[in-house]
Amino acid sequence: MLLLAFFAGPRIVQQYQYRATLGRELAEVEVARQAAASLKDTTEAFRFVAQSVGPSVVHIDTEQIVRRGSRIADWGFSPPRKLSATGSGVIVDAAGYVLTNYHVVAGVESSGLSVRLSDGRVVSEITIVGNDEATDLAVLKINAANLIAAPWGDSDQLKVGDWVLAVGNPFGLDRTVTAGIVSAKGRRGVVDGSLFQDFLQTDAAVNPGNSGGPLVNLKGEVVGINTAIVGQSFQGVSFAIPSQMARDVYEKLRKSGSVARAWLGASLQDLTPELAAQLNTTAVQGVVITGIVQGAPAHKAGIQPGDVVVAIEGEEVRNASELAISVAGSKIGSTVSLKLKRGEKEMTVSVKLEPRPPENQLRPR
Repeated sequence: MLLLAFFAGPRIVQQYQYRATLGRELAEVEVARQAAASLKDTTEAFRFVAQSVGPSVVHIDTEQIVRRGSRIADWGFSPPRKLSATGSGVIVDAAGYVLTNYHVVAGVESSGLSVRLSDGRVVSEITIVGNDEATDLAVLKINAANLIAAPWGDSDQLKVGDWVLAVGNPFGLDRTVTAGIVSAKGRRGVVDGSLFQDFLQTDAAVNPGNSGGPLVNLKGEVVGINTAIVGQSFQGVSFAIPSQMARDVYEKLRKSGSVARAWLGASLQDLTPELAAQLNTTAVQGVVITGIVQGAPAHKAGIQPGDVVVAIEGEEVRNASELAISVAGSKIGSTVSLKLKRGEKEMTVSVKLEPRPPENQLRPR
């Protein structure tokens, strides 16, 4: 009995500490959420929002082995290297579901992940539920109990000038809170490699390690997932995936592990005055079709390289990202109407949308 108490004692104490911490955090979160909803004073609101969302933010550590094939003099191939990185995530369901950025966990096996919670627990039993590279989002499932989930907010309700807080782990500094305002909405074409862009732009300080952490409103609701900055360090401009997009992707990843989207099967480019002159088109705004995938919906509909899409379903199209998002949000199997300009000629074509195939099957012509 003495030996049992000796070995089990520390674990029992640790579990007691976790439960005590959880009880305190739950009480603080409940009080903070109620207070934040009724406050008018900004300072108090920041304080209570930070307190309410902090327990839902997690620190993600990643580790992967990179094997390089380059030779070093006469010593053969260079040895494998161990790469470590950190990021952030937010618990969006107390059952253990964590939303983060795809680039935080890209190329990492589940065994190379660990998650540190606000109460000090480190969780290594993690499942990668699904990734969506197109929106730079990923869902993890952690094996832990007594979690506190952050509530979702509606990013569509945000206005330019609204206060927001970014919470995450910049440079490994856990649950750092920064404040700013929504600087702009609907930012597109600002992040390389992200296909579907409709970012919230803010001036809340975001730095390496913040990726995947929540952007919250003054009710403590998640209205975005912090994703990118301009440059290597914060310069007053940061971008977040709006919650309406993030929540939709999260639900689809949780359900099936992937996101099925409709597609045209065409390469797109914003129309510029120079391109308009080359194509001899009268269009002043739209999207140029620069390539068509053989057998894809656009090919079947008779769309050609050089065509300029000026409207979809009667709505004007301003840029390539806008068209891509509109098509991706359409129901697979549905038929959409595209207004085109081919030189000086205007026409309308109907395109029956199909599911987007894997990237390795795409072969534009």
